[in-house]
Amino acid sequence: MERRLQGKAIIVAGAGGIGDELARRYAREGAVVLLGDIDGAAARAVAEDIVAGGGTARGIALDGADEAAIAAAVALAQEAFGGLDGFHANFASFADGMGTADVTGLDLADWDEVMRVNARGAMLCARHAVPALVARGGGAMVWTGSGAAYIGEEMRVGYAMAKASLGALMRHVARTFGPRGVRANVVAPGVIAHPRFAEAIPEDMQRGFREATLLKSRLGRPEDIAALSALLMSDEGSYITGQVLSVDGGNTLRA
Repeated sequence: MERRLQGKAIIVAGAGGIGDELARRYAREGAVVLLGDIDGAAARAVAEDIVAGGGTARGIALDGADEAAIAAAVALAQEAFGGLDGFHANFASFADGMGTADVTGLDLADWDEVMRVNARGAMLCARHAVPALVARGGGAMVWTGSGAAYIGEEMRVGYAMAKASLGALMRHVARTFGPRGVRANVVAPGVIAHPRFAEAIPEDMQRGFREATLLKSRLGRPEDIAALSALLMSDEGSYITGQVLSVDGGNTLRA
């Protein structure tokens, strides 16, 4: 595999199905990776596996909605790796995603939690990562969004609103800090299948998700998100900024 990220230091905030593959892909392409997750043991296990395969990674406990934790992660990357070249905010709360309530019946405690983690947490990542990227001479901010921001579902309105807010934050960062070398983009996945997803989602529902896309052969995979994200983190993606890029098999069709 081409090592497009050789010499770059990247933080991935949020492990799991997509986050694990982001860390693995960045490391395979030559980056040193700091993987953080609220489940610190899970993040450390992935990092250890990356190291066993010849990569460079470190896993830590990281609550993406906690400002002190984000600040500490950025400081750790700067101390351990000599600087920061990329930050991928990949965590999310799905507090309102398990019910069927529309806006008239939405549990406000769930809405507050989703906004606290997904919107406020995304902002905190930029608040602390962007100065480190500027100090490095430039770099890339990437947020994992969601197709839910665009399709107008009848439920999980809080989640959709929070994910839609990433576009405004991303455009602010791209315009404000672009002159100082910082690129900013959102990758918006559709339905992404991974082992935990397969265990939780019945086959008939998975079939329905496939039928909703233009590409019927399969659902998305974490590797699909990681492939685009690696481009955005690399010098080959250095002229891509201010964009929301959907990776959803054609589930959303928009300009």
